[in-house]
Amino acid sequence: MPNIVLFSGSSHQDLSQRVADRLGLELGKVVTKKFSNQETSVEIGESVRGEDVYIIQSGCGEINDNLMELLIMINACKIASSSRVTAVIPCFPYARQDKKDKVGSRAPISAKLVANMLSVAGADHIITMDLHASQIQGFFDIPVDNLYAEPAVLQWIRENIAEWRNCIIVSPDAGGAKRVTSIADRLNVEFALIHKERKKANEVDRMVLVGDVKDRVAILVDDMADTCGTICHAADKLLSAGATKVYAILTHGIFSGPAISRINNAAFEAVVVTNTIPQEDKMRHCPKIQVIDISMILAEAIRRTHNGESVSYLFSHVPL
Repeated sequence: MPNIVLFSGSSHQDLSQRVADRLGLELGKVVTKKFSNQETSVEIGESVRGEDVYIIQSGCGEINDNLMELLIMINACKIASSSRVTAVIPCFPYARQDKKDKVGSRAPISAKLVANMLSVAGADHIITMDLHASQIQGFFDIPVDNLYAEPAVLQWIRENIAEWRNCIIVSPDAGGAKRVTSIADRLNVEFALIHKERKKANEVDRMVLVGDVKDRVAILVDDMADTCGTICHAADKLLSAGATKVYAILTHGIFSGPAISRINNAAFEAVVVTNTIPQEDKMRHCPKIQVIDISMILAEAIRRTHNGESVSYLFSHVPL
């Protein structure tokens, strides 16, 4: 793959190295540091003139610092005469702030602000995964490839759940219905959903199950889990409705606040997440957490983008 340079930000260097290994590339030389006043400094350590540059930085950890680091890296490559700069953002920051929730609200649409910042910094293309709201793609005036973890999720279900043919795919909220119906169709099983009413952010008031889970293995599927109140309440709801086992599969495992203790105390067989966010520390404190590696999907998307091939082919030709 000539004329390509792959850089890693500091948010998730393990994932960046896995992607580089799959592409047969060495990560580019970059030095990031902070001045004593906490300003971020980035120095690109090799020529990128005329190169196709890819910068991998996930929206996790110190999110604001990592976002600023990404913006500076994009700008540094752009003004160093790279031919194209692609920001590879496995977990898109501020994705939950994608709209005003009610009429007259003074809440910001921060996902749109992040989109503007990336564009102004000089990004020519965005690669991300399982956006919380697909309309975020429309916040950009540059190409956005929203990849799906679905192929890796299907493989994990078939290889790790012996009774998968007698399972039911469950969405913990109405917004995830499209996601679960796609997985259910590919597995040729039924789906259900849970309607939730929130009193306020991160706090669920009431849940109503729509669908029959009695004597079946229930698999909760969602794009992300933060404090895990929703999925833990959902697990209790499914077991009380007659489910024999409950699994949770999530693309982005944020796991902040009381999340780990809630998972440890919940009746999950396993909570499965992808490695869009580092999970090593969380796994040490919670044996129920298992990780799916999605570096192959990211690497193939980068390869296809660089070679001018179709990225959608990755998902339109997944075996049923």
